Amino acid sequence: MKRIYLDHASTTYLDLIVKKTMDSFWIENFGNPSAIHEEGRVAKKALSDARLSVANSLGAHSDEIVFTGGGTQGDNLAILGVVNAYKALRSAQGKPHIITSKIEHHAVLHTVSALQKEGLPDQTYFETSYVGVDKDGVVDPRQLKELLRPETILVSIMLANNEIGMIQPIPEIIKIIRAHRKKHGAETPFLHTDAVQAPSYIDLNVLKLGVDLMTVNGSKIYGPKGIGALYVRRGVRISPLFFGGGQEKGLNPGTENVPAIVGFAKALELAQKNREKESKRLLKLRDYFIDGIFKNVSGTVLNGSQEKRLPNNVNVSFSGVEGEAIILYLDAKGVACSTGSACSSDSLEVSHVIRALKRPYEYAHGSVRFTLGKRTKKEDIDYVLKVLPDIIKKLRSISALDNDKSRYKKGR
Repeated sequence: MKRIYLDHASTTYLDLIVKKTMDSFWIENFGNPSAIHEEGRVAKKALSDARLSVANSLGAHSDEIVFTGGGTQGDNLAILGVVNAYKALRSAQGKPHIITSKIEHHAVLHTVSALQKEGLPDQTYFETSYVGVDKDGVVDPRQLKELLRPETILVSIMLANNEIGMIQPIPEIIKIIRAHRKKHGAETPFLHTDAVQAPSYIDLNVLKLGVDLMTVNGSKIYGPKGIGALYVRRGVRISPLFFGGGQEKGLNPGTENVPAIVGFAKALELAQKNREKESKRLLKLRDYFIDGIFKNVSGTVLNGSQEKRLPNNVNVSFSGVEGEAIILYLDAKGVACSTGSACSSDSLEVSHVIRALKRPYEYAHGSVRFTLGKRTKKEDIDYVLKVLPDIIKKLRSISALDNDKSRYKKGR
């Protein structure tokens, strides 16, 4: 049976160009970059070249790039690193304060939650505010402005959501933050953005975005897994989370994974180079897919705005059925997709992102995420549109969920 992979927000295959770039560093050029012999010097140059390549892809300086073990580690380093470096500065004015959104990846939400638990049972050392989203899944900058305090250290808002693909107004948010800094004569709060889902579709020039810290990751852009980078603007201090060697300015100690770093740099370069052409192609497929679903399956809702989402993302909810059941039936038909974040796919909890849209509980249970990629063709979409209606019909006929269709509105 032919397999149709529509879970690119979860992970992607390794691009052959990327693989070729990495090949020599597994067996031939295997040296440790910290060594001073020839093998070490070759590896060190490859590491330096990769750092420059990533910096060029982001419009940054080489010394602003820290290689990490992926998106989750990058988010943790950004949040915990900044908070630990600046908490004493702000604690004189009150408890250090963090702002994030209700639709962030768990790599951000769980990190912030861990900070809230620090301290005595009846008194935490940190305070957190969560900005909501509108019905389209977009953060309201005005609400964020109201949440800012003199003791706010960090704001963390993702560039593009991993579940519903909503692109957030980062340039507008940074203007608000800069005005707040000026008003209080402070260098904080800083703005961190999780851009893991964005490189293949959005310009990641950090000067245009205006961010202070940005997380990127290899496994979503046809690069190797377990590698990523954190952009840290010059002047922003970060405390390390791990200790050992002095690699990555002491922020990610340990022998560098040179093959993965080289591959990640090439993958990011290709993603930014080809993003406009690929976005245009996928946008047509995405809208064709959405229209087909609405035409053939009743009781369906598109989660988030159709206009403000990534060009490869289709997240829909089907009333009266469980998302996990849909995934399994589609898998049996040769289609791979997901119910939301792959990092929590083994959890029975409903999506916090869908709940943030104020959808009925049943819709949160019935959400499915299709994410298209470089190999996705129109015939793949046509096949899914062919098998999906019968799957939904069958599942609704045996579902224990409330199937009173009058409770649900068909819409986008």
